[in-house]
Amino acid sequence: MLKGRIGLVIQQSHKAALFSASQQRWQTNAATAEAREDPEWLQAKPFEQIPRANMLSLFAKIALPGGKYKNMELMDMFDAMRQDYGNVFYMSGMLGSPAFVMTHNPKDFEVIFRNEGVWPFRPGSETLRYHRTVYRKEFFEGVQGIIPAQGKAWGDFRSIVNPVLMQPKNVRVYYKKMSQVNQEFVQRIKELRDATTQEVPGDFLETINRWTLESVSVVALDKQLGLLKESGKNSEATKLFKYLDDFFLLSADLEMKPSPWRYINTPQLKKMMKTLDGLQGITLGCVDEAIERLEKEAKEGVVRPENEQSVLEKLLKVDRKVATVMAMDMLMAGVDTTSSTFTGLLLCLAKNPEKQAKLREEVMKVLPNKDSEFTEVSMKNVPYLRACIKESQRVYPLTVGNARGLTRDSVISGYRVPAGTFVSMIPISSLHNEEHFPKASEFLPERWLRNTSDSSDSAGKCPVNDLKTKNPFIFLPFGFGPRMCVGKRIVEMELELGIARLLRNFNVEFNYSTKNAFRSELINLPNIPLKFKFTDVPN
Repeated sequence: MLKGRIGLVIQQSHKAALFSASQQRWQTNAATAEAREDPEWLQAKPFEQIPRANMLSLFAKIALPGGKYKNMELMDMFDAMRQDYGNVFYMSGMLGSPAFVMTHNPKDFEVIFRNEGVWPFRPGSETLRYHRTVYRKEFFEGVQGIIPAQGKAWGDFRSIVNPVLMQPKNVRVYYKKMSQVNQEFVQRIKELRDATTQEVPGDFLETINRWTLESVSVVALDKQLGLLKESGKNSEATKLFKYLDDFFLLSADLEMKPSPWRYINTPQLKKMMKTLDGLQGITLGCVDEAIERLEKEAKEGVVRPENEQSVLEKLLKVDRKVATVMAMDMLMAGVDTTSSTFTGLLLCLAKNPEKQAKLREEVMKVLPNKDSEFTEVSMKNVPYLRACIKESQRVYPLTVGNARGLTRDSVISGYRVPAGTFVSMIPISSLHNEEHFPKASEFLPERWLRNTSDSSDSAGKCPVNDLKTKNPFIFLPFGFGPRMCVGKRIVEMELELGIARLLRNFNVEFNYSTKNAFRSELINLPNIPLKFKFTDVPN
């Protein structure tokens, strides 16, 4: 009986999410009618003619022992499907999951994003949505957070948090606090590295995770957790990292591959709910402690200027539940994502010493001394730093792709695709394709520089401005439009200040193979021992 009830509730939760897309479709009838008068629509092929993956055959390949895709990671599976079914194909839903039109065609990406509507519907995050709307409904009280929310609920939440998180001036006030964390990161590396080889241990990823969690904590809660000063002593942090690892692994299996969890309470669903409970418990504990501290300070008459207030403190003035959930989400979503991106950046710079040296020259102007402070003025002029970050995100992308529910009829790769259809955009093959990125196999930050009138790549053969893709929608590491990553500004600041401080103090090497450097789960996660060599540079 219990299984039946849970299965029914899961189905109802799933249907509610899909209903939001249906609502959007009815709300855009006028736009749809207009689209169907468009010459491009009239000349396009019918939706039914889109190449289709046979559902039974696909299920066998993904789910059954011996299936072609059975043990593949997500990135490899999507690439194999592209080779089997083409750049555009229709994939039927399986075991209650929605159907998708899958496209690897970069020309489609802009069409899809331009037709996502005011409240973009992003498929996915169903297990997280179920946890917050059904399993722990009493706590969340309808406030789902940035990731799982859809429609007006998402729009209302975003309208509250955007002014605090998305405006550059509101993020730059955290320079000093972030700088302190980075100084501790440098000191921790000095303590960890081998005195003879200057290499850090293979489990250096945990230290990177501690740095990212400490960084996001000072912004979200105005609190340092002591994770870099007392590494290994914080058991809650260790639990959090394990829960996050399980979350990404389970999400990939439950949401990206066939699973009956929408109908029955499977062992994996039980584990996911336990994992999300664990994440909720740890992050809520940190947030509650911060709120208690703020309330105590208020009683004591402590008043901080706005430029010293945490994200939590600013949002508490607007809505307590939104403030709590947003701060929890920052702690939950701001660790592995930033750690993976930072790891990719370090690997790129370590394997390209001439680019690292060029970047260090720029950093020396911003930080004349190793202990110099970052300033808003100095950080305005670091084009090569930002170019290195962007290029590393192309070389080592964080996600396989993105998805949207169309709010109006659209032409995708020459086919008529009706409003309400879910479309998945997969740019992976294009990011490493010479057609879109000349010298795609090389790490060339120069391709992202704006002032390229007298610049060229290291070989002196190819003008830099010819290295950049002509289609900006291929490369969108933080997404696009209203659903662009709300943490974009904070992550960019973390990466810029973090790598600048490290290169000001160390020359970074990685004297091992980078083959299979990342494994593909819900996001791409580091997959090899990160035995970086950190050698001191002169002051």
